[in-house]
Amino acid sequence: MSPAAPPAPRSSLSAARRARDLTAAVGGPVVDVLVVGLGATGAGAALDAAARGLDVVAVDAHDLAFGTSRWSSKLVHGGLRYLASAQFDVAHESAVERGVLMERTAPHLVRAQPFVLPLTPLVSRGQAALAWAGFRAGDALRLAARTARATLPAPRRLSAARTRRLAPALRPAGMRGGLLSWDGRLTDDARLVTALARTAAAHGARVLTRVRALELTGTGARVRDELTGEEGEIRARAVINASGVWAGDLVDGIRIRPSRGTHLVLRSDRLGPLPAGLHIPVPGETNRFVLVLPQGDGRVYVGLTDEPVDGDVPDVPEAPETDIGFLLDVLDSVLDVPVHRDDVVGAFAGLRPLLDTGSARRAEGGPRTADISRRHAVLTSPDGVITVVGGKLTTYRRMAEDAVDAAVTARRLRAGPSSTARLPLVGAAPPRVLGALRAPRRLVRRYGTEAPDVHALAGRDPRLGEPLLPGHPVTGAELLWAVRHEGALDESDLLDRRTRIGLVPGDRDTALAAVRTLLGEPPDWRQD
Repeated sequence: MSPAAPPAPRSSLSAARRARDLTAAVGGPVVDVLVVGLGATGAGAALDAAARGLDVVAVDAHDLAFGTSRWSSKLVHGGLRYLASAQFDVAHESAVERGVLMERTAPHLVRAQPFVLPLTPLVSRGQAALAWAGFRAGDALRLAARTARATLPAPRRLSAARTRRLAPALRPAGMRGGLLSWDGRLTDDARLVTALARTAAAHGARVLTRVRALELTGTGARVRDELTGEEGEIRARAVINASGVWAGDLVDGIRIRPSRGTHLVLRSDRLGPLPAGLHIPVPGETNRFVLVLPQGDGRVYVGLTDEPVDGDVPDVPEAPETDIGFLLDVLDSVLDVPVHRDDVVGAFAGLRPLLDTGSARRAEGGPRTADISRRHAVLTSPDGVITVVGGKLTTYRRMAEDAVDAAVTARRLRAGPSSTARLPLVGAAPPRVLGALRAPRRLVRRYGTEAPDVHALAGRDPRLGEPLLPGHPVTGAELLWAVRHEGALDESDLLDRRTRIGLVPGDRDTALAAVRTLLGEPPDWRQD
């Protein structure tokens, strides 16, 4: 028997809704805006356009957050690193957008994360002074962005004893103390994209996964349903290409310079208690750090690299052994007990879609991808396709707004200004409301105001209340919620994006049987 559930909200994405919306979109009337790509920027553009009252269709060849948007460090940066390279506009924009997410649009998904920079013998006093000046400058960015002190505490110096309490795994010999700073941290980057897509759907957008754009023009796209192989046309007054590292495959003249960022996945018990993350200086570098990021789900991420990638762009990038070895070397430079290669239970790599302006091409002695600007660009092709490229996860909303502004202006669409800086995403609420919800805190941090409904599913059927595998908190109720309301169509959607079980191959294999059992239930199990 299917567990009872409240009526589906307007934001719900499901296989049934996809089928209806796909039928209406392909070969149907001309829509105002077609968005290609459902990462953070594409889903953000769909929301921005739909919230202005425009008729929107958004497609992706794979799934929500299939590309770069699920491979980040899960941080919402305040722009500190861009001050060092004099990109003051990018730094300020990042700080503003961080505040928007933390205080208005997604306080359930983004919260303050403390970081400790341990002052080991490898960190000179001059380097420590420079880092401290940087953290103070970052706090000035917070103030300029009008983000409240209650949202992001001030940086401060730590004694050696306090540093060790926050990170007991650190090597005590020669420890002079530490520097404590704060930044924004996402519960999960893929969950942000899911919330964006669902909020767009609540405003009337047709959100279609497994629909590949085969050819783009300024008036629409030829598309293929990847589930059936059927092809057709979606006609639109404006077309926005937000396909990230694949943008150049759809529009001539777009040159992307991908940069690979690799992360390791460790079990939490390997590093012991970590009340704070770590900034570990890369030896020989002035302004580069490896991050240690506790996830609260029995795992810790260690990242990241910044390496150029040449050649064809794969659907799912692989983390090379050279990156893994580099991250382990930097990590072990500060640990009391080294982490070995067999302690790495998973690794993932994402490709940043940096805009190649020509001058950024790497040559001997030339600039690295780490030196390429993180500014975004909105480009219009000769036949009118609008492409948004560059940028970073934190500034997705501004990128989306700029792309929709360009579409509205170029195609003279009847629409007002963007409202997304004030528009709460699905599940968002002020902290006092979130704190009063009757649901486990972990669910509140992932689902916000919908957490009680997810928790209620587990209460209605004991099969849904148990964790899918030992040591990881995801339950069957979360899988069922993802199928009913978050557009998950298959086991990969569930394991690799709606949850992040798949980041550890062994965990994925263990959970696969439970997922297949759920998907094999009668259709009424999966529907409201």
